[in-house]
Amino acid sequence: MTASKTQWIIDELSSLKQQGLYNTIRTLGSPQGAWLVVDGRRVLNFCSNNYLGLANHPRLLAAARAAMDKYGIGPAAVRSIAGTMDLHLELERRLAAFKGAEACITFQSGFAANLATVPALVGKDDVIFSDELNHASIIDGSRLAGAKIVRYSHNNPDSLRAAIAAEKQNGALGSGEKRRALVISDGVFSMDGDIAPLPELVKVAEEESFLLMVDDAHGEGVLGKGGRGIVDHFGLHRRVDVEIGTLSKAFGVVGGCVAGDATVVEWLRQRGRPFLFSSAMTVPDVAACLAGIDLLEESTELVDKLWENARYFKAEMKTLGFDTGASATPITPVMLGEAPLAQQFSRSLFENGVFGMAIGFPTVAKGKARIRVMISAAHSRDDLDKGLAAFAKVGKELGVTQ
Repeated sequence: MTASKTQWIIDELSSLKQQGLYNTIRTLGSPQGAWLVVDGRRVLNFCSNNYLGLANHPRLLAAARAAMDKYGIGPAAVRSIAGTMDLHLELERRLAAFKGAEACITFQSGFAANLATVPALVGKDDVIFSDELNHASIIDGSRLAGAKIVRYSHNNPDSLRAAIAAEKQNGALGSGEKRRALVISDGVFSMDGDIAPLPELVKVAEEESFLLMVDDAHGEGVLGKGGRGIVDHFGLHRRVDVEIGTLSKAFGVVGGCVAGDATVVEWLRQRGRPFLFSSAMTVPDVAACLAGIDLLEESTELVDKLWENARYFKAEMKTLGFDTGASATPITPVMLGEAPLAQQFSRSLFENGVFGMAIGFPTVAKGKARIRVMISAAHSRDDLDKGLAAFAKVGKELGVTQ
């Protein structure tokens, strides 16, 4: 390959570095937990989505080992041919029961679950109403569907109603048998930590007889009784058609799921492309997820600890003078504004023993760069105090706080 073919990439990478938007990826040398070995250094972990500390939990490890002894490692096939094991079906039954849904289907990741679901439910003659801050996997799934995408203002049911009215006015809805509509929202928005107004979205969807889909990736293990998710949090069981989930965050493993209406789940077994054309979840992953459900059904202790830690950390950060945005969950965005400042703040935190990555454009809008702190049940009060001390020191050094 000649340099001329990739010169544009070289130029773009150089531009990212000049703007402070180049993503330097650090390397872990230890299991996930409250503390990590990152680039050879032991640091406090404020980055991962390991909400409940399950990623290295002994019961999940033991379940994975036992399952491998019985079933091997990988299914070596797609689910629709020779890759469906009784473990997969058991996980789907358990997840449906845990979430209070009619049925559930699992995928290789939460991202894959969105790529499977949206194109299976709507197509080029249809309309998707999507919150303007929805996750990239929802955006990509919507693009794959080929439907018209109409964005409504973030967490604003009135904006959604206005968008629907406008589409009816211009004839994009209500004419022809194929014109379907799907309303999609994240449940917990991963960058700001705010929660979707799901009761109001349900009301709109029911008024219009539209399918409603919520991505509960950051709600499972966090919201609801014992981490049952946003639908449980609001008491809306059987009123949300599609719940997208991930097993890669609070569950500490990897995988995705779609729970909800049994007819939708059955349709995804027939038309969900990642289900049909990509190998199934591996044996140890499935077994570990089952062990995670066991833990959450036995006790709310981990979820309670997560929220206790989150309330303490956020209150102390505000006392220190930091702007933590509008978060209503353990996700704690430390708003810094410009990407170069956020990257310098991240580097300084690391030098002070805290792993907190900078997040900037295009993950968030320009001018809204931040350090996103992910609190975990694995953190002790002493861990949190050490992190707070580092933020206080760096904040003063960089002129963010007084």
